[in-house]
Amino acid sequence: MNEKLTATRLDTYTRADQAGILGDGPDPFGVDDAGLTWRSKDVHFGVRLDGRLVAHTGLLRMPVRVDGREAEVVGVGGVAVAPEVRGRGLARLVVGAALVHARTLGPEHALLFCRAPLTGLYGRLGWRELGEDADVHVEQPGERVVRMPLRTMVTPLREGASWPAGPVRLLSLPM
Repeated sequence: MNEKLTATRLDTYTRADQAGILGDGPDPFGVDDAGLTWRSKDVHFGVRLDGRLVAHTGLLRMPVRVDGREAEVVGVGGVAVAPEVRGRGLARLVVGAALVHARTLGPEHALLFCRAPLTGLYGRLGWRELGEDADVHVEQPGERVVRMPLRTMVTPLREGASWPAGPVRLLSLPM
């Protein structure tokens, strides 16, 4: 890898772009068994290698209630790195670029959901897990509210910001 790789904001991010990174299998993120409906991201960042999109992160502002207090977070999701280029720091690069932008949006924290095997990766990127037993609920179609079966992680977007203790309710579909 002689080329200096950088993450840039993408004008668009399509299903075909995702398939180009992860393949077009039925469950590219390995979360279909969670049975959740996901919200699309508003802003996208990517890394290209030889003109091909090989990494992606999306984000959006989202309402949340923590211990009864309403606020906004920046939801991070759709993090994807093509299998053949994993281990080269592309997740750090693309998530880092997204977080630089997230710091301009106003909320004090970013939030993401991930499978248990990925908590170590995100931990190395500065994220903190709320804990396996965290009381996190999200909205789903039909006015249903369900307990989030995936791990919940947060990272501060402002110096000195600390995540409050207490139950978490994402007031929208998860990202």
